[in-house]
Amino acid sequence: MSPSLPSAHINEYKARTIAFLVLLTVGGYLLTYLIALPALLVLDFGLRSFDLGKFSPFGLISERLVQALNLGVKPVFYPPKRFAAQVGLVFSITIVILHYLGISTLLVAGVLGFFAALESLASICAGCYVYNFLLPVWQKLKGGA
Repeated sequence: MSPSLPSAHINEYKARTIAFLVLLTVGGYLLTYLIALPALLVLDFGLRSFDLGKFSPFGLISERLVQALNLGVKPVFYPPKRFAAQVGLVFSITIVILHYLGISTLLVAGVLGFFAALESLASICAGCYVYNFLLPVWQKLKGGA
């Protein structure tokens, strides 16, 4: 059993492994154009975006990979990762819509794959940077200023 994480945190190794699975799925889609692959991304990002990550197919696979590879636990703040998943959900829905409209998905899928590669291979979460940049704005709006 892995050590428990502090409240409002997730395991960075799990997040990076999930990002690698996203990268593989986007790559598979770009090679095959099978609509089931971005549909799977919509499902997975959707579950993780709405705090249902315990049901996420990529999350379940990732958890087992992290345990099997004995990567351990490295806590990272959860809200920016959830925001990044919400951005991924928008990209995935856009891919599905463009696919059904017969419009090229190469750019949108390529951008999603690029950011998944940054997260999984270099531990750079672009969505997290955007979240942290926007946080003061959201707090100001919330405060009624």
